[in-house]
Amino acid sequence: MNVSSVDTLRARAAADPKAAIREAAKQFEALFMQELMKSMRQAQQTMASGLMDNAGSQMGTEMLDTQFAAKMTGLPGGLGDVIARQLERQMGGAGEARVAPARAQPVPLPPRRADASSLQSQFVADHSGAARAAEAATGIPAAFMVSQAAHESGWGQREIRAADGTPSFNLFGIKAGAHWKGKVAEVATTEYVDGAPRRTVARFRAYDSYAESFADYAKLMRTSPRYRDVAASAGSAQGFAQGLQRAGYATDPAYAEKLTRVINTTLRLARGLA
Repeated sequence: MNVSSVDTLRARAAADPKAAIREAAKQFEALFMQELMKSMRQAQQTMASGLMDNAGSQMGTEMLDTQFAAKMTGLPGGLGDVIARQLERQMGGAGEARVAPARAQPVPLPPRRADASSLQSQFVADHSGAARAAEAATGIPAAFMVSQAAHESGWGQREIRAADGTPSFNLFGIKAGAHWKGKVAEVATTEYVDGAPRRTVARFRAYDSYAESFADYAKLMRTSPRYRDVAASAGSAQGFAQGLQRAGYATDPAYAEKLTRVINTTLRLARGLA
């Protein structure tokens, strides 16, 4: 919010205090959302889990983040309404409202995120139990499945959510095909067509818990003819990752290479947790 915006708000406050408060709250909310998207993007880049690293993709991500921030601003019942109510209380009601410079009511920034190593260690600790149950059903090492869940979800930071924000608990990015009868979450995702990334909207399976996500993944690996050879190739991290790529688990041509790196990170973290 610049000096010109503040002067404009002061002028509006004299004529319509309530409208001025709503406008101030909207601008504060926009600043907050921009900082939130920036913080989330920085955390994802730090962990480098399945993200593209070229300059073009980074520019596209920033443009997409700006659009998301704009769409999330001004929603009914959102942060803007909370800020407006707070401003009204602090200014003694809408009838006496006076719009102060932005520095008088700073927008709170998102809480500082834990470093990448802490996030990764927590993810491994949280999901190792469900992964061991999946290992018993498939023969695939638990650490490999935790790693794939980490890769697909950005160590839990890019979890698939429904349009209303409800978590899907889908850690493996399993899509909801024609035979899926459960809940779904429809979100934008990146697919590779002839080696080039393209944004598209897809339907993903939704569960009631992370344990269900691991169990459904284990069922897919155990019963689908497409993945029948994956367990047999799981004698090494590279073999498992390449087996998934050969089976067409993902369209990213670098999927096996990226997943192998995550598996090596998980194995190192698991040794530290032992």
